[in-house]
Amino acid sequence: MRQPALLTMSPGDWAMLVALSTLWGASYYFAKVAVAEIPPMTISLVRVVVAAPIMLALCWRAGELRQMPRYWVPFLVMGFLSNAAAFALISWSQIRIGSGLAAVLNATTPLFAIVLAHLTTRDDRITPARSVGLLLGLIGVAVMIGPGAMAGFGGHIGGELACLLAAFLYAVGAIYARRYKHLSPNVMGGGQAVAAIVLMLPPVLLLDQPWTFGVPSWATIAALLALGAFSTALAYVLYFRVLSRAGATNTLLVTFLIPVSAMLLGTVLMDERLELHQIAGMLGIAAGLLAIDGRIWRAFVAWRGRRNNS
Repeated sequence: MRQPALLTMSPGDWAMLVALSTLWGASYYFAKVAVAEIPPMTISLVRVVVAAPIMLALCWRAGELRQMPRYWVPFLVMGFLSNAAAFALISWSQIRIGSGLAAVLNATTPLFAIVLAHLTTRDDRITPARSVGLLLGLIGVAVMIGPGAMAGFGGHIGGELACLLAAFLYAVGAIYARRYKHLSPNVMGGGQAVAAIVLMLPPVLLLDQPWTFGVPSWATIAALLALGAFSTALAYVLYFRVLSRAGATNTLLVTFLIPVSAMLLGTVLMDERLELHQIAGMLGIAAGLLAIDGRIWRAFVAWRGRRNNS
């Protein structure tokens, strides 16, 4: 029986993935502003509260709202895996482990995805190039963050396991969501945002008690709006579009690119200086992505073949 073709990334898919990493990389700066006045769990809730009306408006404009009720169970599953549970685990872990270690552990997401996708799909399989590329990307993330990336590793096993579990849930959520690739990105994003609100609202009200915070500053309000409109609503559109076209493993390569985007944005917006190890790490990530993409290697093999036959 003929095997299905493996999923690949077109130049347009890579462009959307870079744009997605920029939006999610910028979320670190928006969240850094907001977290001075608002706890992380409430920030996570507010960003989907802002995003949901935008996504629903896009669905209404495209005449897609009537599709949503029949998929409420899948949306709840996606909202739990990729929002409620993952956000809660990351918020809990980052109180206990450093941000550098958290970034490295979060970058294991495509490693989980490649194994799960190989076991559960026919067109998103493990290949030698993918395996090498993923390992190069993970090493690149660790090098880019620097010598302190693994500082404290083993010091709080609970926090480290929580971060790894969040990465695993992101992978499961992406693979599950691709089962509904026939739905538009607007419907997928809107349904997941509404489901995330339903799931996250009770624990936020119970644990954070937002009514005790007081009125946030204009800077915090602007950061929350940017988080919801750009780093969530627009990011959802790109995420689900790439997911439907290129599969879970390829889409979750964004976790390698997010630290790169965050550091480059810091250099441009915050006048931060790029260190040599950060540049080396970015080159390592680039090498990993090139290995996964495979175009240069295939072109080289084809050139060698033509040369040998001439």
